[in-house]
Amino acid sequence: MARILGYIAVSLDGLIATEDDNLDWLFKYDDMDLGEHDYRIFLSRVRTVVMGRGTYDFIARDPSPWAYSDKRVIVVTSRPIDDSKGPLEVRGDIDALIGELRGLDDGDVWMLGGGQLQMAFLERGALDEIEIYVVPEMLGGGRPLFPPTSLRTSPTLISAQAIDKGCVRLHYQFRRNPAGTPEGI
Repeated sequence: MARILGYIAVSLDGLIATEDDNLDWLFKYDDMDLGEHDYRIFLSRVRTVVMGRGTYDFIARDPSPWAYSDKRVIVVTSRPIDDSKGPLEVRGDIDALIGELRGLDDGDVWMLGGGQLQMAFLERGALDEIEIYVVPEMLGGGRPLFPPTSLRTSPTLISAQAIDKGCVRLHYQFRRNPAGTPEGI
């Protein structure tokens, strides 16, 4: 069974982007040494990339080449995507998608980008682990890592590590109860 993973950077005040979806604050850390936790190493374990429409649109606007051509990419949206930047599939039903992803056995699944989709998966007990890279920047407002919902859960800390440039890597696992949902729901 595939593991569904999060791998994301967040500002010290808990934001993943500014109000206007700007990531310039994060790009200052592109040359950060993550050692064994480097993005390229993480991505090599991933077979399927899942992202929401907002994340896809952000990536599609970037002039650089499509970075996921060797991955299965699924965009969760209710709107069609015309002239896609790279090969991708579209899904509108999150519950059906989770069932489909749980049936995979050919590599990990990465929940790329936005907090809304990650929270939707968390609420359904479908996010197994998350690596959060806390960057020493205060944005003062913007998009939260996890949008407020009624979800209450207590993930288990796997590791915490100070890394390059004052950043901290936090790695959590979400426990499952027999119903398959995170404990505490």
